[in-house]
Amino acid sequence: MSAQFYEHSGEAGGASAGALRVLQLYPRDMNIYGDWGNTRVLARRAQWRGYDVEVLSYDPGDELPDGVHLVVGGGGQDSGQERITADLQARAAELRAWAADGVPMLVICGLYQLFGHRFLTARGSEIPGISVFDAETVAGDGRLIGNITTTSEVFGGIVGYENHSGLTTLAPNQAPFGRVRSGDGNNGQDGTEGALAHHVIGTYLHGSLLPKNPAVADWLLERAARAAGLEWVGDAVAHPGLDGTWADRARAVAMSRPR
Repeated sequence: MSAQFYEHSGEAGGASAGALRVLQLYPRDMNIYGDWGNTRVLARRAQWRGYDVEVLSYDPGDELPDGVHLVVGGGGQDSGQERITADLQARAAELRAWAADGVPMLVICGLYQLFGHRFLTARGSEIPGISVFDAETVAGDGRLIGNITTTSEVFGGIVGYENHSGLTTLAPNQAPFGRVRSGDGNNGQDGTEGALAHHVIGTYLHGSLLPKNPAVADWLLERAARAAGLEWVGDAVAHPGLDGTWADRARAVAMSRPR
């Protein structure tokens, strides 16, 4: 069974800025809490800048496509992680090579855990990861849940919604995605949230993450354009969809809500 293809055309008018290929990893098993919305945001913001976007999906047994410029993956329950483990291990070398070559990726919650070294479940079993991040996760006794605000030197303030029982610990030299201002983050103890390696972001932030954090979306798209050998349009396009008013309002509401 091959990957499914969905075609999207740029909307900025005039000549196309080029074509981007976005791959959604394991949407059948790893797509909870609105994580598919991250892919939709990336596709739409790229279209508004004049890029033609091809969105592909990949599930176990599919053929991994070539020429991918951006990878997105979502969260899932332990059962979903277990269902994709064998396939993810079979694709580990390719995914690590893409990351090392500068392909940007965004992996949420369950896939974030499996992009580390391993996940130890509450039943005591070990789900191996693919070691893009120097991190590992163990199941906790309770859930870390609620609105969360973090800050980053790269992205500024980041808001989202965390809902996980896994406790992730980063190695000393592994950079986090952000530092917790309000919430629990990776483990509720060390003040870190997510991880950042190469151009790969791992995070527990659902919500979806990117509608409320357009700076993160554009960071990923800029690196996707570079991976495709294209010029980054950036702020050269004044499409009304790129106005940040609604995102700012959503961020303000999220930060005002109690956990």
